[in-house]
Amino acid sequence: MHLTSEKRRRPLELLLLCLILSLITIKIFLSLKLDLYSDEVFYWQASSLPAIAYSDLPFITAFLVGIGSSLDSHSTLAVRAFFILIGSSIPFLVYWLALPITGSKEAFQSAFLSLCLPLLGFLGLLAVPDVPLIFFGILSIGFFERALRTNLIRFWLATGIFVALGLSTHYRFLLYPTSAFLLLTIFSPARKQWKNPRLWLCMAIGSIGLIPVLWFNFSYSFASAAFYFVDRHPWEFDRTGLLHIFEQALISSPPMYFLFFSTIFLMIRKVKKHFLPAALLLSFSLTNLIIYAVLAPWSDSDSTTLHWPLSGYVPLLIFLPESLRILYTWISKRKGNNTAIFLVGIIPSIGLCGTFGILLSIGSQAFQTPLQKIFGEEILSTKMAGWKQFIEHTEQIIVEENLNSFPTIVTDNYYTAAQLEFAGVEGDIYTIDKSKALRDGRLRQYQIWDKHQKGLIQHTQKPALFITEDSALSMSEKHRVIEEICRYSDELSFLSELALFGRAKIFSYYSTTNLLDPQQKIPNSAPCPLPPKAWIDTPQEDAILSGKVTVAGWAYNEDLGISSIEIILDGRVVAKANYGISRGDVASAMNVRRDPNTPNFGFEAEIDTTQLENGDHWLELMLINGQGNSLPYGKRLLKIENP
Repeated sequence: MHLTSEKRRRPLELLLLCLILSLITIKIFLSLKLDLYSDEVFYWQASSLPAIAYSDLPFITAFLVGIGSSLDSHSTLAVRAFFILIGSSIPFLVYWLALPITGSKEAFQSAFLSLCLPLLGFLGLLAVPDVPLIFFGILSIGFFERALRTNLIRFWLATGIFVALGLSTHYRFLLYPTSAFLLLTIFSPARKQWKNPRLWLCMAIGSIGLIPVLWFNFSYSFASAAFYFVDRHPWEFDRTGLLHIFEQALISSPPMYFLFFSTIFLMIRKVKKHFLPAALLLSFSLTNLIIYAVLAPWSDSDSTTLHWPLSGYVPLLIFLPESLRILYTWISKRKGNNTAIFLVGIIPSIGLCGTFGILLSIGSQAFQTPLQKIFGEEILSTKMAGWKQFIEHTEQIIVEENLNSFPTIVTDNYYTAAQLEFAGVEGDIYTIDKSKALRDGRLRQYQIWDKHQKGLIQHTQKPALFITEDSALSMSEKHRVIEEICRYSDELSFLSELALFGRAKIFSYYSTTNLLDPQQKIPNSAPCPLPPKAWIDTPQEDAILSGKVTVAGWAYNEDLGISSIEIILDGRVVAKANYGISRGDVASAMNVRRDPNTPNFGFEAEIDTTQLENGDHWLELMLINGQGNSLPYGKRLLKIENP
């Protein structure tokens, strides 16, 4: 009977191994093709400037990136190498965690089901802290369970070590010792452990992991704690956060999410029977899931509703096979064995498809394939693609503009500066980013590194190249950024624009021959190359047009003015607008003071739709400013229906 069981398991074990190897292969391939995400390139930057803690995280993530980068400091695969390795080990760790609790058969099934949880199967592709957090989390739970069961000193020591490493990974790991505390306090069979000196030794070792966090906060006025507990989240009730469980159901795959809930009730029944492993796993699971569910309406929803609760799902995997078996028995009694096999088999199948679907969607962004339109054009295309073209264009600009061999380069966001450093662009690279760096908890870090304003002003009286990522800015933000850049220059000149992926990713380049300290700059009359603002009054978006149609609206450009406007239809110039119509209402409402055309901002043009095919067409303005620079503006969809 045992041999028969073993024979049955071998094909499944082979399938699991093939799936793991397939995922590793896909992750390696995508790691070579995908540019670094903003978080990843920051951790690479941190790895080149070693410390025991940084403004948003302790040192482990940067340390792992640094080990990989030591093989090749400018390779995306090298940056992600250890994360792929750690992420790929998760099924084996799940098996190891489950083995003494449920036995080898169900432990193997738990390992297989770990790949059917999309976010867990995806883990490791990106060099982000969630990978070591989950890794050290499973190890700390597994050794803690063994320590409670056997009281062997080696298990207590191992628990303490992995808790220390986990605490050195992310603030969120604090939920793991919190879960252990709740277990030892609430679950009566475990309370006796408070009298166990080995537990206290374990706690002492684990608390070492708090040293990096405490060191940074005491050294820098509790900047990191202030970010996480004050600045990062609005701490105002947002009812959309109540959709948290539905969003989690979608991202986990609905059948798997339903199964997780049934598993929780199964584990509660086991806890009532004083089954310690069930109580332990349930404590670690519910602490994570409940806290994130409670925080969701009060916090940054993008942070709490996507990947953070993943730590709470992993412990449930241990009893998930038993839930599936119960479900199979229930269905088979009512619908027969074949129906039960089919319906139960769908649950992991959908989850597994979700895992490969996530990887496929990311791959579609990397290669800009037609699949991108299915998954969404802006999922990652503006974040993990296009940076190589950006680097090439930047280096070309440096050569063409005859900037010195090691120019001063200034960016409007921190990850653009980090991408330049990662690519090995020669020069002194700084960022004046405040909003994004503050949002991500990294402003203080760039100040510590002297890569912000304090370091930049050491290069006054020298030429400088300024780069803005326009696609990441609203028009009002663009104006604020350019006004900020102008404070560093006697005269700022617009050089060129780099537009990628159908203008989904846009960079603008500016230069100055004389970098200034904004605090010491003497006001001057040199124009600041602010971007224009415009609006199309008619026709309206999605308007149905026929015959001759008037295109009218307004446009202005502070300091520079507008010299002419062209009407673009489907990428082709179809008319030149009559520009200069008085629009005092616009000048008053927009508080325009420095445009030389004030208040004559209006424009009109006539287009003949009878010369066009019926159907959808794209209307756009081409604004030419006083310096002769062109900027497309106001793209909108129209429908032409002529008899």
